[in-house]
Amino acid sequence: MRKLLIYAEQGFTVAALLIYSGAILTLVLSGGAGQDEAVEYDSSLNRIAFFVIYAITLLLLVLRWKKTLYVLVFSKDIFLYSLLMLAVVSIIWSFEPSTTLKNSLTLIGSSLFGLYFVSRYSLKQQFYLLAWTFGIIIVLSFIFALALPKYGLQSDLGKPLWRGVFTHKNGLGGRMVTSSIVFLILGYQRSQRHRWFFWGGFSLSILLLLLAGSTSSLLNLLIIILAFFAFQIWRWPYQVMVPTLIMMATISQTLYFWLSNNAGVLLNSIGKDATLTGRTDLWPLVIDMIWKHPWIGYGYGGFWQGWDGESAYIWLNAGWTPNHPHSGYLALCLDLGLLGLGLFFLGFWRSYLQGFIWMRGSKSALDIWPLMHMTYIFIASLAESNLLESNSLTWILYVAACFSVRMKHEVFEKQ
Repeated sequence: MRKLLIYAEQGFTVAALLIYSGAILTLVLSGGAGQDEAVEYDSSLNRIAFFVIYAITLLLLVLRWKKTLYVLVFSKDIFLYSLLMLAVVSIIWSFEPSTTLKNSLTLIGSSLFGLYFVSRYSLKQQFYLLAWTFGIIIVLSFIFALALPKYGLQSDLGKPLWRGVFTHKNGLGGRMVTSSIVFLILGYQRSQRHRWFFWGGFSLSILLLLLAGSTSSLLNLLIIILAFFAFQIWRWPYQVMVPTLIMMATISQTLYFWLSNNAGVLLNSIGKDATLTGRTDLWPLVIDMIWKHPWIGYGYGGFWQGWDGESAYIWLNAGWTPNHPHSGYLALCLDLGLLGLGLFFLGFWRSYLQGFIWMRGSKSALDIWPLMHMTYIFIASLAESNLLESNSLTWILYVAACFSVRMKHEVFEKQ
């Protein structure tokens, strides 16, 4: 009976991760409509699914209240707690209080799942559950694209591109970056059994990324893979590590200056225009609006209300109708101002530095994961808006990573 309950809980976790990833449900409910298509559909099933996840998550946290309390107290992640609290209290000054109330509650609910994920499962167990989740996404993405092209493909300038079980190719691309990282780390573990399976998952993740044609996601993955091997240097003896890091810093600085002077040529070579698909034209307008309420923003989710909200200024001047600023940092500034951005970066860098200490204290490839995911968030948020996003797998895994790097290895080994 106990084993059956364990399997049931693991099944719930995988199902929740699938829903938080944005896979399947929205695509099917919208009848295969694209992310940019204005199609009316009944999203009540989506809301019910998230409500059920919140309720079960809260129940499981309460049932294991001692471990939950231990993680919350021991981690002492004051900056993360303050950021979440700021999102909730922003209802006071929000330009759309009802939206802020709804979004902040879902943010708390999804953050609690991140807490549950890290307090219930060891790091190794987390990886296996993520491998199952992405394995299902990979298999279904091939099925949808090949057998149900109405759902699995999208047309981009007359060229069919894969979106798998997501509403947009960039959704598939972004998730396959995380999938590639998970399978890479599992395959890199020398003690892992069935390593061929994990390398197969890594290969299929990259294949789907290429079929999606998401250039930004592919570039992010290349950077993350380089970072994975660069992080290994941190485990070397100090007399070797320090000169190597100095040499890498010098090369990186030289490369940065070269890219700065040849950005246009590089972007054209990978099929991108100098405006990053209109982003650089949009960002000055967004910054104009940020400086109107620089310190505490417009309230969490209170800015993008179409023609009826403050976003009307951007829609009028941009010549198109974006629903986010295509930058996680600008989105955070719009929502919670420079105060929110400052709280995030204080917590981020504290966790990031702690991640190096945590990684150096072990020899397992699994312990590189928190650094890998935080690195991915840092670079992806430059041009994507899913930084402080409720009901997002990216945010949930960030919360779990922040808690992980503050916990002792013995705590996870005993779970």
